[in-house]
Amino acid sequence: MEYFVGIDIGGTNSKIGILNSDGDILKSTSIKTESIEGVDYTLNKIWATVLELSDELDITRDMIKGIGMGIPGPVIDQKKVGFFANFPWEKNINISEKMEEISGVKTRLDNDVNVIALGETLYGAGKGYSKSVTIALGTGVGGGIFIDGKLISGATGAGGEIGHMKLEKDGKVCGCGQKGCLEAYASATGVVREALSRLQINKNNELYKLIDGDLNKLEAKHVFDAAKKEDKFSLDIVDYISEYLAMGIGNVLNIINPEIIILSGGVALAGDILLDKVKEKLPNYALGITIENLQIRLGELGNDAGIKGASALTI
Repeated sequence: MEYFVGIDIGGTNSKIGILNSDGDILKSTSIKTESIEGVDYTLNKIWATVLELSDELDITRDMIKGIGMGIPGPVIDQKKVGFFANFPWEKNINISEKMEEISGVKTRLDNDVNVIALGETLYGAGKGYSKSVTIALGTGVGGGIFIDGKLISGATGAGGEIGHMKLEKDGKVCGCGQKGCLEAYASATGVVREALSRLQINKNNELYKLIDGDLNKLEAKHVFDAAKKEDKFSLDIVDYISEYLAMGIGNVLNIINPEIIILSGGVALAGDILLDKVKEKLPNYALGITIENLQIRLGELGNDAGIKGASALTI
């Protein structure tokens, strides 16, 4: 039997799993990334965890044929990371080479959202489609483009940065430092920022009651929960967010023309109350032919998407 390792490295925690060649997770765990201790420390800690998992499964080291990793940052040629988002590590580190020296196992990596896209495409909501785009709606907005069996990462690993397409000239400031990005409007951060702005002048609504008047408690989920209770104040925010999300997806459709759009991440969990609005507005921004047979689905794999997609990099 051949086995593969999938690793989803996050700023705080890293998820690690051992999978078979069918992409089934046999055993997984989560450890603290501790990036402050340095890249070598983190990679050695990850490999030690892999060995612990393999021992529990009675898998010998020579049975592990590949290690795949999802990294928060642009990845070049599935080996080198241009820079690390939220990590105090140097630029242009060849993580593949370092991990292979530690483990003796072939290692490939890609951007964290790209591996989520790969996981959903091969094993989740996009299974059976050869042209898909995954949009991760979380604290930020990420994207992964999968065309005819390949992830599109671009010349310097920044391909698929859907969250940073510009929708407004001199618009809201984004976490990237530029203005008017999709991420500034359609991320969980963007939803909260818009809601807080409106709550400053209108507190007579279900949303304000839901957070007991404590603005510090506000999360994007509260906005969607209040909207599901038909709170007009919150429904107006959802309508505002869905306009920008439809605009962003429309731009993606016009450029890439995928068969399916997969929405993942916390904001996507709003479900139909957001999805129905986006579908309603999409014809205003996408060429008709791009939406004729388009599927828009929510991701199915949840937290397993990164591990499954990472492992597939070496299968």
